[in-house]
Order: sequence, then structure tokens, then C-alpha cells
Amino acid sequence: MISNASKRAILRCTHLIVSIPVLGYIYEPASEVQQYAGAARFVFVPVMILSGYWMYAGIILAIIGVALWLGAYRLSGFGAALLSQVALFIAWKIWLVIRARHSK
Repeated sequence: MISNASKRAILRCTHLIVSIPVLGYIYEPASEVQQYAGAARFVFVPVMILSGYWMYAGIILAIIGVALWLGAYRLSGFGAALLSQVALFIAWKIWLVIRARHSK
């Protein structure tokens, strides 16, 4: 079994390394980024979301976050995908508050 410290280090490195191509996609001229568009949208951003949520809240929320991102992006575009992440984060915080109140 891998220790929690090792898992966090692996997730941090993955998160940082995967963000490099996304930054390149954002800051490159529009004429040069068409070749990476699919990889940035459907590989690098979901892996970034997965590793970020996994570090923050665990694997279950990470999988839900990636599924919401990909589904909303495919069905309705970037705006819906972004709103799905905001809604997930708000729902997660509400759930934590409710759980904390019930445990008292």
C-alpha cells in the first residue's frame, strides 16, 4: 500500500505536469493551438480535474468531477462544464456542513 505522503506527492506532480500543456494551449497564438485542442479538452483538463479533486476531497468526488466536466462539455460546451464544477463544489461544501451538524 502506498503511503498518503507518497500519494499526495504523485498527485501534485501529476497535477503540475499536466497543467503545462494547458498553459501552452491558453497562451499560444490561436493559429498554432488547433492541433492540441482535442488533447487539451479531453485529456489534460480532465486529468488536472481528477488529480486536483483527488488531492482535495478524495477519489469519489474526483471521478464525479471528471464525469460532470466531460458530460457537460460534450453536451453543452465550456460554460456548462465550468458551471458543473462550480455546482459540484458548492454541493460538496453543503454536504460537508450538513454532515458536520449531524455529527454534533
